[in-house]
Amino acid sequence: MNRKVVLAPEARSDLLDLHDYIAARSGGRIAFEYTERIRSYCAGFADFGERGTRRDDIFEGLRTVGFERRVTIAFHLIEETVFIDRVLYGGRDLRGAFPERD
Repeated sequence: MNRKVVLAPEARSDLLDLHDYIAARSGGRIAFEYTERIRSYCAGFADFGERGTRRDDIFEGLRTVGFERRVTIAFHLIEETVFIDRVLYGGRDLRGAFPERD
């Protein structure tokens, strides 16, 4: 199945923050290449959007998947669209990344 993949504003912000963090420590090229690998991995959700671990305890339909042992990607599906909600680096608190949902 080929779904549309959309990065939420929070996920885009997470990627920019991650880029800046890595760039300050390892240089811009390494930061760019790493964040591009994450973006490419997320694009693969178009074909395999139902992967990952269900995290209904946070909100109904949320799924998470790890990336290269350092990043947690949180996402959910609505019909034919995969929404990348957050890209959390280095053990950031997943539950704290989502405000209480109604």
